[in-house]
Amino acid sequence: MSPAGTQHSAGQRRNPLRDKRDKRLPRIAGPCAMVLFGVTGDLARKKVLPAVYDLANYGLLPHTFALVGFGRRDWTHDDFRRMARGAVEENARTAFRPPIWDRLADGLRFTQGTFDDDKAFAQLAHTLAGLDAERGTDGNHAFYLAIPPKDFPAVCGQLDKAGLARSQSGRWSRVVVEKPFGHNLATARELDAVLNSVFPEESVFRIDHYLGKETVQNILALRFANQLFDPIWNAHYVDHVQITMAEDIGLGGRAGYYDGIGAVRDVIQNHLLQLLALTAMEEPVSFRPSELQSEKIKVLSATRLAQPLDETTCRGQYTAGWQGAQHVIGLLDEEGFAKDSTTETFAAITLEVDSRRWAGVPFYLRTGKRLGRRVTEIALVFKRPPHLPFDDTMTDELGANALVIRVQPDEGITLRFGSKVPGSAMEVRDVIMNFSYGAAFTEESPEAYERLILDVLFGEPSLFPVNEEVELSWEIIEPVLDNWAACGKPEPYEAGTWGPLSAFAMLRRAGREWRRP
Repeated sequence: MSPAGTQHSAGQRRNPLRDKRDKRLPRIAGPCAMVLFGVTGDLARKKVLPAVYDLANYGLLPHTFALVGFGRRDWTHDDFRRMARGAVEENARTAFRPPIWDRLADGLRFTQGTFDDDKAFAQLAHTLAGLDAERGTDGNHAFYLAIPPKDFPAVCGQLDKAGLARSQSGRWSRVVVEKPFGHNLATARELDAVLNSVFPEESVFRIDHYLGKETVQNILALRFANQLFDPIWNAHYVDHVQITMAEDIGLGGRAGYYDGIGAVRDVIQNHLLQLLALTAMEEPVSFRPSELQSEKIKVLSATRLAQPLDETTCRGQYTAGWQGAQHVIGLLDEEGFAKDSTTETFAAITLEVDSRRWAGVPFYLRTGKRLGRRVTEIALVFKRPPHLPFDDTMTDELGANALVIRVQPDEGITLRFGSKVPGSAMEVRDVIMNFSYGAAFTEESPEAYERLILDVLFGEPSLFPVNEEVELSWEIIEPVLDNWAACGKPEPYEAGTWGPLSAFAMLRRAGREWRRP
């Protein structure tokens, strides 16, 4: 099929049989190999290896696909295969099928070494060359850095020194990195400089797993495939937007990563600002990656913090409380956290988008641990009608209309509007119209890492933020971090609730309330 936007000359006619791709036929990745650094970590075992198997199980990887693990363990190839099989059997989304596993395992290799070991990277290059010859991976290599960002310079330098980083004629080399994309704007720029000194920007894939979720991608379909919503998707009708990512789990065992990072760096700087960009962006000319990225960059460039920050932002830290029927401890009693830790586990900020479409519409972003339930959603809350021909008793249970996009856990879309209650009296109450992915489609949604890994192998960057998006996101939220650094400790909130009291006061100052998902 011709790419979107391609022009045909006057003498060239479309062949409908040639242009119309059979949607029943899957798009399969071409010959390639992937190198996984940090192969013994949780990310590799719980997400990456299971996703690779699931792709193979669906027939989306070539039969010759190869995967090389790199680590310090004194492992043979078979040791690595046994570990990988255990990770797949425990965490894969699809059923374990021995024939599929055996074919995938044939392409699994292991290279032992540390990041400062020149000989280990020379051996890695030798292993990849052998796979190119034995399995026909054609010199196409993806390097997945499931490691801390502090190790990126060493690994990138070694890949460059071993001659593995530069794409050659007819061959590609790509690098995949996980968040956090820096600790602040300065470190984000340093990280970009390290990556781009070895890999060109078009070969850098920054994984934000939220962008791989089916419901997040459906934001684009909802907005731009339906004439129904576009006329009301603006400041004339929308009162405000709430974007929430709530978790009911605590941070036990994650002190090494989370302490000193906090909720803003962990979630708002990446996940929630990307959701804001998709919600607020203008319609792209096409769905080519450059066009999508351009529209997101425009929105982030127009986004600023509402002032004053003491009233339009808040942070909290969970204390002991009841999570359902279980009594749980507070953050300061979690293993690995200092008793005087000022790391926030809840954060809420108010943003404004200075564009014709969104002028005057606040965007409220919040995230937290140990909240009432696990949920991620985007809610467009609409203005009330300018005139209601009812007396107050008829509409006392009527709230504002809302369109809610549920990202997880029960993916779907909800529309809240008013309807008459059956009976002789005129009484109007809120009702819900609900669309559920699970009920509407027989196909099971792929796990986010499946989609994103496959896009890396395709060289399809639409769902990956570029360095300009990352830097703009840091520019937006850095003043919040600076303001909080000059203040005292986060406000405590009891586990199982919906955050500190200051979060509710933040909206009530403007006559609004947080949704209770």
